Amino acid sequence: MSSTFPRRRFLTGIGVGAGASALAATAATPAAAGSRQPAERSAEDTPVAREIVPFDGPHQAGIDTQSQAVAWVIAFDVKEGAGREQMRRLMRTWTEDARRMSRGEPSITELEPEMVAKPANLSFTVGFGEGFFDAIDRRDQKPDWLGPLPAYSRDRLEERWCGGDVMLQVCCDDPMTLSHATRYMIRNAGTYLDLRWIQDGFLNANGTRAPGETPRNRFGQLDGTVNPRTEEEFDEIVWIDSGPEWLRGGTSMVIRRIDMLIDLWELLDRKGREEVVGRTLDTGAPLGKEKEHDPADLELRDEFGLPVVDPKSHMARSMPADGKPGLQIRRRVYQYDHPPQPGSAESEDTGLMFICFQKDPLEQFDPIQRRLDEEDRLNEWIVHIGSAVFAIPGGTREDEYWAQSLLEG
Repeated sequence: MSSTFPRRRFLTGIGVGAGASALAATAATPAAAGSRQPAERSAEDTPVAREIVPFDGPHQAGIDTQSQAVAWVIAFDVKEGAGREQMRRLMRTWTEDARRMSRGEPSITELEPEMVAKPANLSFTVGFGEGFFDAIDRRDQKPDWLGPLPAYSRDRLEERWCGGDVMLQVCCDDPMTLSHATRYMIRNAGTYLDLRWIQDGFLNANGTRAPGETPRNRFGQLDGTVNPRTEEEFDEIVWIDSGPEWLRGGTSMVIRRIDMLIDLWELLDRKGREEVVGRTLDTGAPLGKEKEHDPADLELRDEFGLPVVDPKSHMARSMPADGKPGLQIRRRVYQYDHPPQPGSAESEDTGLMFICFQKDPLEQFDPIQRRLDEEDRLNEWIVHIGSAVFAIPGGTREDEYWAQSLLEG
């Protein structure tokens, strides 16, 4: 089965908890094995409104899940004095709340159950920065790769978009459901965590992107063409299968905030934009090819003997130097585009919330980024202003909470 439609989206176990209210029971009815939960619909429902991404499984949701329309990523710092016991309480609460909301059920303290009755592929993903392991006194469980990425010469990082002890990614195909669920989780974390930063992004209008279709970014490029798609590729590139028990079935997450200088980009003509990227804008095909997924040929020459694909183009510099699958990553990129503020000298606030997952960011993400940092024609129109790395625990069973083996070990 292709990981574009991951196994977790077809698992059973979508039902009503013993403590759920009558309203929750009408919002989420059990589904037969092998299908999404088909709750009763009103005339106002869109087809996507009742779709569910199962919460439990060998891996957390929001990684191999097909990207939803909108996303928030929130980083927190552990409050001074909060330790392992406090993190246990938080993870128990967060896990149960996320599990319920992702299947259209209100949490036990929810005062507005209508706000989560249409989950629209709501998913939650939790991760930990290196400071989390100090807070819980489990430094011995921290992966060797977890910490700030190496410095890159072109980075212009701003502290307000970097770091964090705990990360929560929430994605959905309904902006209202997303807003309510995310704010609910933030509010419940306030006793133990301080908010560090929030990034929000969008992908496409609700339900308009076909399954497996590559989304576009604000430069008009198809973004994410080279991505793992099969279970075998995810096993090879993304999922961690060794080391501490809590991390097996998990992965690493890199998030980079990339400012896109769109006013300058728009001065380029179409041919110039394609030469910078190394792909056509309409189909996303490598220059000299016809289809998006055609293999690039960097040796191809035009009638004048010149390379069809500029070796300094973004595509050429992004390609693995030795062609090994281990140097690939799982891209899950969102856009941000905030309107100019009256009276501000800034005319744009547009860019990428670049999220990627891989077994080891120092072995996979870093070599790619080093090549781009050294020489990439696209660097003239982008600036990296934020960076963080998080360890993503494996998935949960119905009776487990996030990172239980780490916090109880």
